[in-house]
Amino acid sequence: MTKNNLYARQANCALCPRQQEGVLVYRQYSQGQHFAADKYSQNCIVFLLEGELLVNSNEYPGTTLKGGQFILQAIGSKGELLALTDVKYILYWFTDPPILCEEKYREILDRAHMPVNYTPLPIIPQMDYLLKGLTHYLSEKYAPCGKIVDLKCQELMYIIISYYPLQQLSMFFYPISTYTESFHYFVMQNYDKVKNVEEFAHMGGYTTTTFRRLFKNVYGVPVYEWILDKKREGILNDLQYTRHRISVISAQYGFDSLSHFAHFCKDSFGDTPRALRRRAAAGEQLQVIKTKREVPAGEEEEDEC
Repeated sequence: MTKNNLYARQANCALCPRQQEGVLVYRQYSQGQHFAADKYSQNCIVFLLEGELLVNSNEYPGTTLKGGQFILQAIGSKGELLALTDVKYILYWFTDPPILCEEKYREILDRAHMPVNYTPLPIIPQMDYLLKGLTHYLSEKYAPCGKIVDLKCQELMYIIISYYPLQQLSMFFYPISTYTESFHYFVMQNYDKVKNVEEFAHMGGYTTTTFRRLFKNVYGVPVYEWILDKKREGILNDLQYTRHRISVISAQYGFDSLSHFAHFCKDSFGDTPRALRRRAAAGEQLQVIKTKREVPAGEEEEDEC
């Protein structure tokens, strides 16, 4: 047994419940490898270690990323990649960055502004040392320990926040708040206009899978459950505080029949629409019944919202 084999990692951390897959990913691709344009369902930092990578995205249109540089693609951003040479890079996927100094990060976001042109940031020696170590962890037979991944992510963010000029960081992090805010706006403007998740995704130019993942990352709950909750809030408000006819309310929220609407109200509020309205007229404050609906895998794609 060689010395290298003797000290190869023996623990299979993939079996550990704390193991996290897909947070830090090491990739090697040959020249010509192409990834078609798609919307990012999480924030992603691309650390290019070697080679040249053509990036075509909202922030970096036709930009050649070179070895020793990195960029941030924000959640909801759309981009494609083309390997101009053989490339090696690390992807870091996250929803909220693991910030050790909240005050400094708040200052960065407060000063965030859109640059005339987005420019890749250089990989400084402190970061280069960390990334080279990560390539060994991520290239091993077994997946790295989840706690180690957490620590490395914190260290990466610490280096970015602590060593780069505030002016550069205010432009680097600008897309995060921009895309999150625009996605929130899109959701709030359109959630009551769609009948199902597929229609919602198509309206925003997403695949259903990407939209579901993006929504869960931003809101913390599945899109199907969130829309149902919003629908319940709206129906309860209309029954309690408006004089709209039951048939009008039913049609407004996309129900195919009054019987379907009545069934939904009994499940959600414990009574029929007419009975709920009588109770509200008598001064009762109507409430949603707090029951958890089990949604089998894949059902979310077919059920009406």
